Amino acid sequence: QVQLVEFGGGLVQAGGSLRLSCAASGRTFSSYAMGWFRQAPGKEREFVAAISGSGGNTYYADSMKGRFTISRDNAKNTVYLQMNSLKPEDTAVYYCAAGLFLARVGIVEEYDSWGQGTQVTISS
Repeated sequence: QVQLVEFGGGLVQAGGSLRLSCAASGRTFSSYAMGWFRQAPGKEREFVAAISGSGGNTYYADSMKGRFTISRDNAKNTVYLQMNSLKPEDTAVYYCAAGLFLARVGIVEEYDSWGQGTQVTISS
């Protein structure tokens, strides 16, 4: 497993942008597909985006396409989530996750390691 730590959450006005970072420990970071999930109060954790180990393939939840961009820098053991045109309904705790063998990138149970989460709050 890898250890994951998220950075970059905060309070932003609607229409604004944030970039989340997730730093991973270990020397096998490029072996892991990485995902971002979010969880709002009273709701289940939902898939946001995922990226393959090489970075060559990316996947997005339909509601995030065109607004969010996932990327990774394997030399820095870091995955990013650029979020633009933010809406109040994007308010949630955002988690990054790592998985070695993902059959379904949008499924929580497919991932082996999770960060502690970072709060993102969008004001209207």
